Amino acid sequence: MLIADAQIHIWDEDRPDRPWPTGRGGKPQRDVPYLAPELIGLMDDGGIDRAVLVPPSWEGDYNDLAIQAVQDYPGRFAIMGRASVNQAESEPLFETWKDQPGMLGLRYTFHTPEQRRWLAEGTVDWLWAAAEKHGLHIMMLPPGQLDKVAGICERHPDLKITLDHSAIPSQSKDDAAFGHIPALCEMARYPNLATKVSAFPCYTTAAYPYPGQLQDSVLRLLEAFGPSRTFWGTDITRSPITYRQHVELFTKHISGIPPEVMGESLCKWLGWPL
Repeated sequence: MLIADAQIHIWDEDRPDRPWPTGRGGKPQRDVPYLAPELIGLMDDGGIDRAVLVPPSWEGDYNDLAIQAVQDYPGRFAIMGRASVNQAESEPLFETWKDQPGMLGLRYTFHTPEQRRWLAEGTVDWLWAAAEKHGLHIMMLPPGQLDKVAGICERHPDLKITLDHSAIPSQSKDDAAFGHIPALCEMARYPNLATKVSAFPCYTTAAYPYPGQLQDSVLRLLEAFGPSRTFWGTDITRSPITYRQHVELFTKHISGIPPEVMGESLCKWLGWPL
């Protein structure tokens, strides 16, 4: 069984030539670098074959660390990269975006007040057409904005979109975190939409292995989206459990999880060769 993590962040230190921006989607989980060699050690210990690197939104529009990781560890990483929401700055890059090592698409967050306005006011409307034109997949975190996602799916049927953490609101727990799952399940009618059942342990006050609401939400999403559009992931840098526990949560404690959910479906969806 291939095990591929749908979302991990790595980041460099805060330094004068690469300062961490403020007010850009929160702070890192720790105030020291988290780089590929440390991550590879955790992946090896946990039995993780490969992972999608998602550069963190708070660090800025950098992809260099992820590209270096792809080059240093062939076959272990792919990237959903960052690009500015400024059309004049970013759109010219999209034609050759996937020429960068390991680059499969783009990732954006829409959970801060400023970023929410990008969706509400149409700041990023250009992005969906440009990504669709150039065959770039999108990963996004749009909590509380499923109606906007539905509109994008309808207007751009050839644009593949994956929801980070099933669009769970940041910092929420229990009912506040999982209350939107029925509405999200209804959106499975869009064949160009997929969801990550990733980082779920971050959003519950229950104890491992999280019987009840968390497990039920995973199974409801799996039933709605099917195994080809439901992707396991961890966001391990902020997770309250280990890599091994993340794997065993799906392979031992939640019954009926098809093995392809653990990685094969993600790779096929993104076009990452198996």
